[in-house]
Amino acid sequence: MTVSDTPLLLKVLAGETTARPPVWFMRQAGRYLPEYRALRATTPDFISFCLNPEKAAEATLQPMRRYGFDAAIVFADILLIPRALGQEVWFEAGEGPRLGALPSVESMRDLAAGAGEALNQVGQTLSIVRRELEPERALIGFAGAPWTVATYMLDGEARTIGKGERAQARTYAYAEPEKVAAVLDVLVEATAHYLKMQADAGAQVLKIFESWAEGLPDDLFESLVLQPHVKLVKRVRELGVTVPLIGFPRGSAALAERYAAECDVQAVALDTACPLAVGQRVQKIKPIQGALDPLLLRAGGPMLDRRVDQLLEAWGHGPWIFNLGHGILPDVPMAHVEQVLKRIGAQ
Repeated sequence: MTVSDTPLLLKVLAGETTARPPVWFMRQAGRYLPEYRALRATTPDFISFCLNPEKAAEATLQPMRRYGFDAAIVFADILLIPRALGQEVWFEAGEGPRLGALPSVESMRDLAAGAGEALNQVGQTLSIVRRELEPERALIGFAGAPWTVATYMLDGEARTIGKGERAQARTYAYAEPEKVAAVLDVLVEATAHYLKMQADAGAQVLKIFESWAEGLPDDLFESLVLQPHVKLVKRVRELGVTVPLIGFPRGSAALAERYAAECDVQAVALDTACPLAVGQRVQKIKPIQGALDPLLLRAGGPMLDRRVDQLLEAWGHGPWIFNLGHGILPDVPMAHVEQVLKRIGAQ
């Protein structure tokens, strides 16, 4: 790779401030694209679709062809890890993921080091995409963070209480802290091997998605989010992975500053509710990513332009990756994506 071919994303992750921020969107491959819907219809079972390297690679590349984002993120799902650890995972149409009973910690511990090999189809997807992707565009691999994955694993089918708040899993964290800690340790090990496999397959950046850092008091944030991330990053490096890591403690609010200071990721992704001033403080510690509201992307119009300009003014003078504060919504008009890219100067 020549200097001119170095992806903008990698430049920012190395601490550089670029003429315009690199841009990619969480869930940029997905239901808002008609070509994705047509492809998805060829495989009714979602897990089978994720683990089909050719189809998952095509889903990954579709938004790159349409929009020319600065980075592609592999099409997969955070709940592949429980499957690799022996827990039944399936998706109900219109309802989302369902998980069976939690396996014993001992049985999961025995499977943890083999998680990368068990999910090698994701590596095959990455290899296909890397061959087809232009050298100036980065390829991102990812995994769900230990606590976020654990919330689904611990809830299993008992997710009617406080649905949407992960109330059952948080109750476990209070009532059975040792069991939860043991599950998190297994997930750290399994996820580290899974991320190593992705880096070996061609991922140039790895992202840790902590979708459920929101609403945690500081002691639970420490034990459920921060320390597992610290352990995960350390373990990934012990396995020989050298590519940069992006951490996304969604909903962490002011605790994002502490996360940036104490977790050895190369960048911190910020969510929609993060104040611009907090983002500026985090940016003084390390590069940031974010944080356009997906609902504003759906709405479009002059307010969308205004917010893009606000983000550019607040964060564009330092190392920053333009993204959403959460995933793109299925009913976002494609013209609104083009509107943002033109406003940034990426089209």
